[in-house]
Amino acid sequence: MKELVEVIAKSLVDNPDDVRVNEIEGERSIILELKVAPDDMGKVIGKQGRIAKAIRTVVKAAATKEEKRVVVEILQ
Repeated sequence: MKELVEVIAKSLVDNPDDVRVNEIEGERSIILELKVAPDDMGKVIGKQGRIAKAIRTVVKAAATKEEKRVVVEILQ
C-alpha cells in the first residue's frame, strides 16, 4: 500500500524527492501518512479534494484484497 501511494503522489508533484509516506499498521487497519512539499500540497489535494478522494478510492480498492481498512491522511 505504501508503495502505491508513493508512486501516485510522485507522479503528481513537481518535487518527487520530497514525497514521504509513513505506514502505521494495526491488526485490521493501516494508516498511511502522506507528506509532500508545501508547494505541491494543492496538486495532491486537487480542486474540492477530488484528487485526494481518488487516491483514497484507489488505495481502498487495493486494500480489499488484503481485507484491511486503509486510511490515507495528507499531512502538512
